[in-house]
Amino acid sequence: MQLHNTLSGQKEAFVPQDPGRITMYVCGPTVYSFAHIGNMRPAVVFDVLARLLRRKCPKVEYVRNITDIDDKINAAAAKEGVAIGVIAERYAKAYHEDLEALGVAATDYEPKVTDHIVPIIGMIERLIASGHAYAAENHVLFEVKRYAGYGELSKRDTREMLAGARVEVAPYKKDAGDFVLWKPSTPEQPGWDSPWGRGRPGWHIECSAMAEAILGETIDIHGGGIDLTFPHHENERAQSVCAHGGKVFARYWLHNGFLTMDSAKMSKSLGNVLLVREIRKHAPGEAIRLALLTGHYRQPLDWNDEALADARRKLDRLYGALRDAGDAQSNAKAPEAFFAALEDDLNTPAALAELFELARALNKAESAEDKARLAAQIRDAGSVLGLLQQEPAAWFAQGGSDDGAPSEADIDAAMAARLAAKQAKNYQEADRIRDDMKTRGVLIEDSKDGQRWRRG
Repeated sequence: MQLHNTLSGQKEAFVPQDPGRITMYVCGPTVYSFAHIGNMRPAVVFDVLARLLRRKCPKVEYVRNITDIDDKINAAAAKEGVAIGVIAERYAKAYHEDLEALGVAATDYEPKVTDHIVPIIGMIERLIASGHAYAAENHVLFEVKRYAGYGELSKRDTREMLAGARVEVAPYKKDAGDFVLWKPSTPEQPGWDSPWGRGRPGWHIECSAMAEAILGETIDIHGGGIDLTFPHHENERAQSVCAHGGKVFARYWLHNGFLTMDSAKMSKSLGNVLLVREIRKHAPGEAIRLALLTGHYRQPLDWNDEALADARRKLDRLYGALRDAGDAQSNAKAPEAFFAALEDDLNTPAALAELFELARALNKAESAEDKARLAAQIRDAGSVLGLLQQEPAAWFAQGGSDDGAPSEADIDAAMAARLAAKQAKNYQEADRIRDDMKTRGVLIEDSKDGQRWRRG
């Protein structure tokens, strides 16, 4: 299995440090608002990777955290006059609802920052003791120049990083690039007692401490969006290596590409953010998931209405093939070509191409044995991608969302009317019904077993 390691800049053979246990940490959401579709790309991508790894290893420990203390959460709580836990719980619940709708399996661990204040303080104390951090004016800062490997992950020198980052210039810093491990809280802000006064942790130290507490000092895979490479992952790597006496923190760094919207980077400041909860009103979660998997995870992915409609049509084709295969059962597994695609740096476009080859073969199959085998292979491949796990009837029953798509009952009525027209030899009316449904996004087709339909 080959994975592209951001640290080396190339694909490498993936060899876990323990063949019987694979560890993976992926940065999760800061829960101060509803998730947008860009937030879902890493959730879906690394869900597929975890599913694939579980096929290869008896024990996979996958961690995705919840950041439930942050200045944005504080601001939202202050605005509403509630505790930060109210805000965090509300939006964590909404995030989980989105994950479930998109078929993202639960991780093995989902730590919250507020449950790990003690290990965070402990890691900061070690960094001070080793000379890699210093206290100043109730803050604790990591001293960047004390770590020679700083910048290796993001491939920038210190001056370039400072020029392109939001760096707080403060008189208590030894160097402008030094970053906060602990900061003081005002009386009205949430805070915890520490050796440096009442305060709260900086963003980067949180993930380092949680990863260490759950997975250990060295983990196999660290993942997240490409926007986290700097400063978050660069800083995580620096403080973790230094806190662990120079040990490697993450052996493979994986980053998914940006999600763009009509070729423009999705950004709250640009006002072009699409909330997952809103998209779900117009399309099934499974279609959203497939749309996110149609591009290679490391490449930018453009999100538009046609991409989502195309994903829905593709699922109609796949579920249609399964629907027509009958009820015969088989224990056949996905073919090697499918797994070879995923094991080549999680190449989901190539894996999907193999899936559609199976569907084409299923549509042409004649014997019950071949149909059962191919249908089982499609289901098995789908299980790795997180697709095709419901019954075809349930998929096709989803119809009528509020975008005007006809419901299954509407389609059944149209098909019955068309059949009656054909039996009465009123072929003009039969064609009119078929053409009307086509304009509404539904293709009615004639087969040897009668009429069938799919979204076009």
